[in-house]
Amino acid sequence: MTHPLVDIGINLMHRSFNEDRDLLVEKAAAAGVTPLIITGTSLRSSSEAVRYAGRYPAKLYATAGVHPHDAKSCNEETLKKLKELAALPQVVAIGECGLDYNRDFSPREVQRTWFAEQVRLAQELEMPLFLHEREAFADFMHILREHSVRKAVVHCFTGTAAELKAYLDAGFHIGITGWICDERRGKPLRELVRNVPLNRLMIETDAPFLTPRDLKEKPKDGRNEPAFLPHILRSVALCVGKPAEEVAKATTETAREFFGI
Repeated sequence: MTHPLVDIGINLMHRSFNEDRDLLVEKAAAAGVTPLIITGTSLRSSSEAVRYAGRYPAKLYATAGVHPHDAKSCNEETLKKLKELAALPQVVAIGECGLDYNRDFSPREVQRTWFAEQVRLAQELEMPLFLHEREAFADFMHILREHSVRKAVVHCFTGTAAELKAYLDAGFHIGITGWICDERRGKPLRELVRNVPLNRLMIETDAPFLTPRDLKEKPKDGRNEPAFLPHILRSVALCVGKPAEEVAKATTETAREFFGI
């Protein structure tokens, strides 16, 4: 792989990276994966992500937001602090935010309230949204349509053909992870990804989660990392029937334009 790749979603502040975080950034760059966009999932992790990204200008960026699992911890002060983080140059999107009705770690009404508040914040700041949706499609789309959202990426898409069409019709971008490398669970996604135009397609690891199942040399600890993104890229290219270099160039250009990096 000669063209650099952008990992649009890595949970780099996760505790599993505490011992070798700096090394992982270097290893990713050596594999041609740079820059990385660190995902903020709570006020605390967003603050940590923004602070860490500030150490690596133009190599690391961050999102600032609250995942639906943590929506129960939100209050007005949370929005104020997210707005302060979003003013920093290394912050490129509001999120990870959205709805998750699979685990319901936060009450659904609370999820909807604080998702809508983060959507409003993104609209106010004219920033893109980094979105999470699981088993909540109807309410998720209702909130996004209600606020006339256009600039958003549906992170780690694993949904249905109808959902994909709705996202694309709304003008959204689609993030694809190593889920596509699972010949069992990822089979529907391997077919659906062909329907995503390259100027709407981005790739991500969601590390340390979703380690590609078909890696020849699997990490002993099972931990995913950004250096595995070229492997995901090759799977995507195979599924869309295009050369890997073409898909690499397109997804990188799409990511740079979308996030303004």
